[in-house]
Amino acid sequence: MRPMFRRVMVGAQIAALSWVLAACGAGDGPGEPPTLPKDQQPAQKDVVRFLSQAGFGGSQAEIDRTRRIGFSAWIGEQYSLRQDRHQTYVDSQIDTAKLAGQSVNQQNWVYESFWRTAVAGDGVLRHRVAFALSQIFVVSLADGAVGQYPRGVASYLDMLGRNAFGNFRTLLQDVSLHPMMGLYLSHLRNQKEDPSRGRVPDENYAREVMQLFTIGLYELNPDGTVRLDSRNEPIETYTNEDVSGLAKVFTGWSWAGPDKSDKRFFGGDAWAERDVQPMQPYPKFHSTSEKRFLGTVVPAQASADPEASLRIALDRLFAHPNVGPFIGKQLIQRMVTSNPSPGYVARVASAFDDNGSGVRGDMKAVIRAVLLDPEARSPVPGATDYGKLREPVLRIAHWMRAFGARSASGRFLIGNTDNPSTSLGQTPMRSPSVFNFYRPGYVPPNTDIAAAGMVAPEMQITHELSVAGYLNTLRNVISGGIGSGSPRDVQPDYAEMVGLAERPDALVERIGAMLIAGEMSPELRAQVIDAVGSVAVSGTNAQSAATARLNRVKLAIFLVMASPDYLVQK
Repeated sequence: MRPMFRRVMVGAQIAALSWVLAACGAGDGPGEPPTLPKDQQPAQKDVVRFLSQAGFGGSQAEIDRTRRIGFSAWIGEQYSLRQDRHQTYVDSQIDTAKLAGQSVNQQNWVYESFWRTAVAGDGVLRHRVAFALSQIFVVSLADGAVGQYPRGVASYLDMLGRNAFGNFRTLLQDVSLHPMMGLYLSHLRNQKEDPSRGRVPDENYAREVMQLFTIGLYELNPDGTVRLDSRNEPIETYTNEDVSGLAKVFTGWSWAGPDKSDKRFFGGDAWAERDVQPMQPYPKFHSTSEKRFLGTVVPAQASADPEASLRIALDRLFAHPNVGPFIGKQLIQRMVTSNPSPGYVARVASAFDDNGSGVRGDMKAVIRAVLLDPEARSPVPGATDYGKLREPVLRIAHWMRAFGARSASGRFLIGNTDNPSTSLGQTPMRSPSVFNFYRPGYVPPNTDIAAAGMVAPEMQITHELSVAGYLNTLRNVISGGIGSGSPRDVQPDYAEMVGLAERPDALVERIGAMLIAGEMSPELRAQVIDAVGSVAVSGTNAQSAATARLNRVKLAIFLVMASPDYLVQK
């Protein structure tokens, strides 16, 4: 895939670059996983690739430690780490603001918590999986209704993190009953049908829980390929009748609270915790008629039982053979490669179907299958269909972790980064639609990628404006840090790199090893070394020499991170 990405992007990159540059441990400790024998330790370049897939990149210390213990032990250790809770952070900021009598943008606290966890949190694998899940089970602060409840969105992200290492069936139920999802896809306050008034249940969530969250539009083979009928046409997974039948299941659910009054159902008597607690059932508003969907029948109920209806519906969705390949492929796309082979998808789907102990939907088994698959760890050299475009959020998080960035406030004061011309063009938890920032099946038109029958999801938010905006933002971030304040709140530590600045070849080699696993093309390497060497270092003025050495480091990092070699994660 990489050569094709280069041809698609390189023209815009070169034009924008020319404009921008013109402006410019020892042994094992207590509880420590055992150190692998030297001959079993992965190479540094393989560790750099792994940490970019499983987390947000890593510092040299993290790279070295992962080499010593190996990938499997690293994953196991991540499974045991405590969860950093976004709601706890948001609640603490709310309390602080109240004491100070301040009125501030609470949405920023969600973004701060995201970055704080990605860069300085304990469980990077949990957070990376939660981020991937947030792009499948989308809720968005950009939505007018959801945007009123930043604390609720923080709890939603916590819920995804809690279930990242749990079971998919639990995840599906927790997603379905979270009030932020209820607001976003409008099944909160959903009422049963009333023929006398011409009212039918809201079908929004019923449709999306099938199309986006579980089974997709078409029946799949275990390897993720689409099943075809006798006419060689895709077989649809559901009909409009299935949507209508399933919509009845999601009636009679609304805000949590100490009672189930009509007023509370419709949003009155606002309980303080309703934005973070699962929706509760209101039998009065739940459909008691027969509910048919996907070959399953919930019989007509003498008395409304919303919980029984929900259990039957979610069990049916969870048991559908599409779920393993449908969700498994998207996790591969979010973490490893945009165009996994059918064999790769099949192996991940198999882990979903059975974790080896007869358990279906074990997310730990699925994540191991995604990250430790031979295709993830040892891609075919020179393969043109392998890799993924790094999305902007991952690029900046990688820069922060690789160069030991620290927040002066301890809060990582990074707010809305939506603007593609002046910022990243992407903000965590601010997708523009339920289809995420980009669709998993997006094909950039009129490209070699399209001609090859491949997809490139992240290219959907990549265009002339975003390319130039990224380069401008990258230049400013590398030079002056990121976040609010002056100086900016989040600053990198380039000390180690500055120590290599007198030797441009060693500096470029080191940066390339940390950022792109040493897979720098000879052409890029030569160009960056020449550019770095063109920054003269004074032999007589110590202050001028120190500034020049730092500028060499910043220029080298910029040129590497602006290159297609870096932008395509392999």
